[in-house]
Amino acid sequence: MAGWSRLARRGVIILGGVGVAVGVIYNESQKNHTRASWTSNFEPSVKWDYNWDKCEPASLVKPSKNKNSLDEKDAKDAENELKKHTPTATRHLLLIRHGQYNTDGKEDNQRYLTELGRKQAEYTGQRLKDLGLSYTVLISSTMTRAKETADIIQKFFPDVPRKETDMLREGAPIPPEPPIGHWRPEKEQFLQDGARIEAAYKNLFHRADASQEIDSHEIVVCHANVIRYFVCRALQFPPEAWLRISLNHASITWITIRPSGRVSIRHLGESGFMPADKVSVV
Repeated sequence: MAGWSRLARRGVIILGGVGVAVGVIYNESQKNHTRASWTSNFEPSVKWDYNWDKCEPASLVKPSKNKNSLDEKDAKDAENELKKHTPTATRHLLLIRHGQYNTDGKEDNQRYLTELGRKQAEYTGQRLKDLGLSYTVLISSTMTRAKETADIIQKFFPDVPRKETDMLREGAPIPPEPPIGHWRPEKEQFLQDGARIEAAYKNLFHRADASQEIDSHEIVVCHANVIRYFVCRALQFPPEAWLRISLNHASITWITIRPSGRVSIRHLGESGFMPADKVSVV
């Protein structure tokens, strides 16, 4: 099966141990997976894993059970099956860090947005509106500062469906490298938070389903550690590098997931739409 998957990713379906090309249907994916000639045969130290979300179309198609047939019908059936699993739409995730909050609070309900934090959320809501995009959902962490930020943003999009999830709560995703001396969570916290945040990543990050016909834009309001970990995972960077990134309050990180499985960042921690005296990070 592993060998079949590798061939299938190059646009080949196995029929009873014999390869049949279906490049017409999978040609675009094949082109995307081929190293461009301008690289002069440069061999990258790390290659992109196109099946990172386990949704690579060819990996979802089972090989034919007919061991001896190589007829036109079998080839056509293979093409149709592959086409059924091949997405055409692009997913855009706009990850928003919450606004500045009361860091003196000991309980979550005491860690509410400051006056500045509320203003930052308004700037972000206005920025998202000015982009002129059609948003499909507004998701937020269940922590007070994230919910309050999402509440303010939602005023700009009253018709966009709203969801909340504990999976996006702040935490310690993975021990950072290099470590930071003044921030040392217990090992148990990394184990508990890390599993939850990784599950949130797998739930949120994937290419569009084949049934999705148009591009989608989703707003996700959560926390700095969570977003930074997501960025590293999505770009296939070492996840322990997450703490090397800094994000301002209410900043926008825009991640694009293409049908081919390619992932890119359009904005990382964008906050230039705010006046300089309204920008904060801690």
